[in-house]
Amino acid sequence: MRSCFPLILLCWIMSACASLPNVKNLNTELEPAATPKVITGKGAVLSVNSRAALLNKRWAKSGMDLKTQAALEEAATGVPLIKGNKVTLLFDGPQTMAEMFKAISEARSSINLETYIFDQDPLGLKFADMLIEKQQAGVTVNVIYDSVGTIGVPQAFFDRMRAAGVHLVAFNPVNPAKLRGDEWKINNRDHRKVLIVDGKMAFTGGINISDTYAKSSLFRSKSKDKDKSDVGWRDTHVKVEGPAVAAFQWLFIRTWAQQDAADLPDGNYFPVLSEVGDKLVRVVASEPGGGFEIYKAYILAIQEAKKSIHITSAYFVPDEQTVAALIAAAQRGVDVKVVLPGVSDSGLVFHAGHALYDQLLAGGIRIFHLKLAVLHAKTAVIDGAWSTVGSTNIDMRSFLHNSELNVVVLGDSFGREMENAFQEDLRDSEEITKAKWEARPLSDRIKEWSARFMNYWL
Repeated sequence: MRSCFPLILLCWIMSACASLPNVKNLNTELEPAATPKVITGKGAVLSVNSRAALLNKRWAKSGMDLKTQAALEEAATGVPLIKGNKVTLLFDGPQTMAEMFKAISEARSSINLETYIFDQDPLGLKFADMLIEKQQAGVTVNVIYDSVGTIGVPQAFFDRMRAAGVHLVAFNPVNPAKLRGDEWKINNRDHRKVLIVDGKMAFTGGINISDTYAKSSLFRSKSKDKDKSDVGWRDTHVKVEGPAVAAFQWLFIRTWAQQDAADLPDGNYFPVLSEVGDKLVRVVASEPGGGFEIYKAYILAIQEAKKSIHITSAYFVPDEQTVAALIAAAQRGVDVKVVLPGVSDSGLVFHAGHALYDQLLAGGIRIFHLKLAVLHAKTAVIDGAWSTVGSTNIDMRSFLHNSELNVVVLGDSFGREMENAFQEDLRDSEEITKAKWEARPLSDRIKEWSARFMNYWL
């Protein structure tokens, strides 16, 4: 399979013609509705008066004008807010896997899994065994896995699940002979990580199906002196219950259909969903050739920030417009902090991101490197009230060439949880000051210079 990589790289280079939209003045150019749309548990739209009362009550203490922000975001993405949800933050692999295993074991009608990586290792084998067991017990199990993310996984691993009745689709096959449809889109990848159980519970975030998540990071650990070999990856996921789960389900089915796959088996994919919590949620998805929904949501939140922008990003190689928006925020007095990897599983992305540090530090942005653990989380909390968790990195690949999914949660209570998590990561991080950065060795500068030429394809 390694012999295919030069051809894959050539295809990536040849396909490098896409570009991001001009969003420099996005927050002033949009024409939002006076009051953003809010969907109820029954799928109905709240009346204008009910919407206004809900939004004014919920966001009275926020620094950001979240009513305006919500309306702008809806105008940019075309996605409404959904009320009545319960959203639970999950940190690192062990906690997240325990919750997903519990949900799978209790499934009664359907399990839909969409993942970038599905490794054949102890954790991946356990996951596959559970899916097989549920399929054989009469639960409909459907899996979408990315062909590049699983390029090193033996086909026999997936064939075993298929033989047991699990329905599988390989997203955009690397081998053109296995192509479904008319175009070979090797550069377009499915980077989402989504699990939907019985149409009533959804999980998403940064966590793949891999043994790298068998151990916890230092997050909220009482012992900070662990050996590196005992430390797992630092990542964040969410569990969503309530009416918003239907949006996850619809996106999964759309991706399945776009892959020109066979029809999904019959199942009750859209049960009646009652309101089970008080969280206002927007499920934002983006895909190549689409409307850049997640990119626009991020840019708008940064442009509208009044107090703080706190970003945690595994692969941080922002485009010029994102850099400009972050610097503009810092220069108008917003506290802009980013927690980035101190160690990484991707050297090129690591150094390409470092190539921007001089500009970011000069612009007033404070940079922190997470120590010891590999950082893989993709989260942000702005003004303590606009929060997002998902699969999207802040880089060109995520915004242009990947199918991604993020959950945006509006409100102070969830924002406080996100802010507490960010502060915990700060405690496990080292600040990169301008003086410290200028003292880095020449060898690092050369790596940064070289990697920056590749940042479009990383």
